[in-house]
Amino acid sequence: MEKQKAIIEAILFAAGREVQINELMSVLELSKEEVIDIIESMKEDYKNENRGIQVVTVNNAVQLCTKEELYNYIYPVFDKRSKPSLSTAALETLAIIAYNPRITRAEIESIRGVNSDGTIYKLLDYNLIEESGKLDAPGRPGTYSVTSEFLKMFGLNNLDELPDLPRYKLDENKQIVIDEILEENEKLD
Repeated sequence: MEKQKAIIEAILFAAGREVQINELMSVLELSKEEVIDIIESMKEDYKNENRGIQVVTVNNAVQLCTKEELYNYIYPVFDKRSKPSLSTAALETLAIIAYNPRITRAEIESIRGVNSDGTIYKLLDYNLIEESGKLDAPGRPGTYSVTSEFLKMFGLNNLDELPDLPRYKLDENKQIVIDEILEENEKLD
C-alpha cells in the first residue's frame, strides 16, 4: 500500500488539479473501493503528521492542497493582489446559487431584490461560480452553478452536504416567519 500511496501522491502533486478517482483506478489498476481506501489512509497520515498539505476529496476527484490554517503564510508569496474578501451581497448570492443550481441571473435578482451583475462578475472572477448552460426559455438565459473551488473553500465534498434551509412561511403582513426559530424560542421560554 505504501508504494500505491507514493504513486497517488506523485500524481496529485504533479497534476496540481483535481484528479478523478477513475484516472487513479486506471493508472493503479485497482477497484474504486481500493483507491478510496488508500486515499482515506493518506488523509489520516497527513492529519496525524505535522504536515503542511492534505488530500481533499471533491465529488469523485481528489487534490493535494495546503492546509487552510497555513493560508496566511502562502497567500503573500503567490498572489500579489489584495486578499480576496466576499461582501455580504457576494455571500448572499453565492448561497442562492449553491442552493439553486442552474439558476438564472434574473432569478437571483428576483430573490435578492437588487441588481446582481457586479456580484456575479466578482464570483466568476474568484472561480466560485461558473456558467452552467442555457435555460430552454425565451432569450435562452444563462444559468449559474457553484464550482469545485466553492466546495473546497467551504470544506464540502458535494452540494448534498450543505445544511438544510430553515422552513419558513409568510405571516399576515407578508413577512417571513421561520418556523424552526419560533419553535426553538418557545422551547426556551
